[in-house]
Amino acid sequence: MMRRLARSGRRLAGALLAVALLAACQQAPLTGRQQLILLPEGQDTQLGLEAYQQILDDSRIATDPELDRRVQEVGRRIAAVSTQPDWDWQFTLIENDEPNAFALPGGKVGVHTGLFRVAENDAQLAAVIAHEVAHAIARHGAERMSQGMLAQYGAAAIGLGTGNQAYAELAAQAATLGIILPYSRTQESEADHIGLFYMAEAGYDPRAAVVLWRNFERFGGARPPEFLSTHPAPGSRIADLEELMPAALEVYRARGGGTG
Repeated sequence: MMRRLARSGRRLAGALLAVALLAACQQAPLTGRQQLILLPEGQDTQLGLEAYQQILDDSRIATDPELDRRVQEVGRRIAAVSTQPDWDWQFTLIENDEPNAFALPGGKVGVHTGLFRVAENDAQLAAVIAHEVAHAIARHGAERMSQGMLAQYGAAAIGLGTGNQAYAELAAQAATLGIILPYSRTQESEADHIGLFYMAEAGYDPRAAVVLWRNFERFGGARPPEFLSTHPAPGSRIADLEELMPAALEVYRARGGGTG
């Protein structure tokens, strides 16, 4: 009897999950990639706001007025050409030597002062900010959270079905390597793609994105193998960007960019 109840419970849970998955299918902007997002937009926006505030509370806000002006100007121009110009966009310059930037759901973007060690001009800065804006627009944070929810569900179901918790944990590790990390690399490449066209639309030369990643490649530092990384290697990013470049240059020139 208990086994029959357990099987029925698993079947019911699976059926409910299947309905939820069908209802949660969305398309990423510009690329048209099918996405699975289980969270309503308001929920991940609120989570993003809370996480952003926590990061700011734990960080030192930079006081360099010129760097902050550049971040605000570039951020404003990129957000204006995105599909969500009316979001409550916030761009904050954070005192941190690590050349990095991040985006959280709902349009909260942080830029480290260390990024200016790699981004040599506003066009290269635009490549980074457009990439982060693209993450927010495509709701990659909510998508990652949804992937994590599904991975946890699958591991729990395996543990329930086999009675072997060690097997469930192994399945969860396999899901991380086989699903979550590669999916994150897909999102990073997608943000490169969307961001390239956002920067071109905003009037920044998209060729600066390739120069930026060459700068990162020269900057060096220890990197995990691409297989275990959530970010594509710089060489892979450059190749993908160069493939998209002719179309991005058409957008840039249509917006009054140079012809060289």
